[in-house]
Amino acid sequence: MSLLTLKTLSPQIKQYLVITGNYWAFTLTDGALRMLVVLYFHQLGYSPLNIAMLFLFYEIFGVITNLVGGWLGARLGLNKTMNIGLAFQIIALAMLAVPAEMLTVIYVMAAQALSGIAKDLNKMSAKSSIKLLVPQNTNHNDKQELKHESEATLYKWIAILTGSKNALKGVGFFLGGLLLTLLEFKGAVILMATVLTIVWLLSLLMLKADLGKAKNKPKFNEIFSKSADINILSTARMFLFGARDVWFVVALPVFLAVTFNWDHWWVGGFMASWVIGYGIVQSFAPLITGKKSGKPPSGKAAFIWASYLTIIPAIIALTLQFNFYIQVSLIAGLLIFGAVFAVNSSLHSYLIVSYAGKDGVSLDVGFYYMANAMGRLIGTLLSGWVYQEHGLQACLWISTLFLATASLLSIKLKRD
Repeated sequence: MSLLTLKTLSPQIKQYLVITGNYWAFTLTDGALRMLVVLYFHQLGYSPLNIAMLFLFYEIFGVITNLVGGWLGARLGLNKTMNIGLAFQIIALAMLAVPAEMLTVIYVMAAQALSGIAKDLNKMSAKSSIKLLVPQNTNHNDKQELKHESEATLYKWIAILTGSKNALKGVGFFLGGLLLTLLEFKGAVILMATVLTIVWLLSLLMLKADLGKAKNKPKFNEIFSKSADINILSTARMFLFGARDVWFVVALPVFLAVTFNWDHWWVGGFMASWVIGYGIVQSFAPLITGKKSGKPPSGKAAFIWASYLTIIPAIIALTLQFNFYIQVSLIAGLLIFGAVFAVNSSLHSYLIVSYAGKDGVSLDVGFYYMANAMGRLIGTLLSGWVYQEHGLQACLWISTLFLATASLLSIKLKRD
C-alpha cells in the first residue's frame, strides 16, 4: 500500500489498520512463545504434566482478565488496555530471558500468567474497537437496508480480524520452532521482546486516545452483563470452546504421537497447519453463511451451524469404537471439524459485537470472552484427565454433549 493511498484512507480505517497490526504482532509472539515453551521444556526433561501446568495460570488469568478488562476498557479507553496488553507481553518475554537454572515451574507459570493477561487484554480491545470503527453510510434512504449493510460490514471486518489472528497463531507455532533452532530459547525471547517493543512504541503514538471509553463511568458491579442475549451467547460460547479443547488440546496430540507413532515435529506441524487452515476459513465465514441474501446472520444461524458441528465428533467417536480406518477417519474428521468450527467461531464473534452496546462496548465483549476463556480452561483440564482415564473416544463424546448444549442454548437467541 503506497503512502498516497494511506493518506486518502478515512480515520476509522487507519485506526483499524493500527489495531490489526498490533493484534497480528501480538498473535505471532503468543503462538511462537507457546511452541517455544513446549519444545524447550521438553528438551530440559520436563514431564508432559509439568509442561501442561506451565499453561494453567495462562488460562486462569485469561478468565479473570476478560471479566475485569472489559470494565477497564470502558473506564480507561481501549487504546490504553491494548497498549497495557502489549507492555505485559514484553515483560513476560523479558522474564523468560534468564539463565536456564532460574526457569523453575513456578517462575515460568508466573510469566505465563502475565502473558495470559496480556493476550486477553489485547483480544478484548481489538474486538471491541471494531464496533466503534465500522464506517456508516449515512446517505442511505432505506433504514432497514442501511442497518443490514452496516451489520454485514461489521461481520466482514470481524471475520477478517479473527481469521487472520488464528492463521498467524499457526504461523507463530512454526516461528517458535524455527527461532528455537536458530537462536535457542533465550535469543528467541529477546528478539520477540525487541520487535514487540517497537510495535508498542508505534501504538502509543498512533492509536487514538479514549477509543471506547464509556460516557458514564461504569461501576465494577456492572461487569456482569444484564442482556439476556449476551448471557445466552456467552454460555453457548463456553460450551463451544470447551467442546473443542476437551479433545484438541491434550488428548489429540498425545493420541497422534502414541497411536500413529508421529514424532513431535509431525504433531506440531500438523496442529499448526490445522490452526492456519482454521483461520483462513474464519476469514471467509461471511461468504459461507449466505452473504448473498443481503441480510446479516442471526441467532438462527448460530443454532444451525452448532447443530452441524455436533454431529462431527460423534461420527469420529463411532469410527474409533468400530476401528474403521482410524487414521483416515480421524484426520478427515478433524479437518471437517476445523472448517465447521471456524464458521461457528466467526458467527459468535460477530454476534457478540453486534449485540453489545456502543457505549462501554468492552463491558459486554469482555464478559463474553470471559466465558470463552472459561470454556478453554474447562476443556483443557478435562482433556488431560478424561484422556488419561478413558481415552480419546470419551473426550469426543463429551465434546458432542457440549456442542449439543451449545446448539440448544442458541435456539433462544433472537432471530433478527
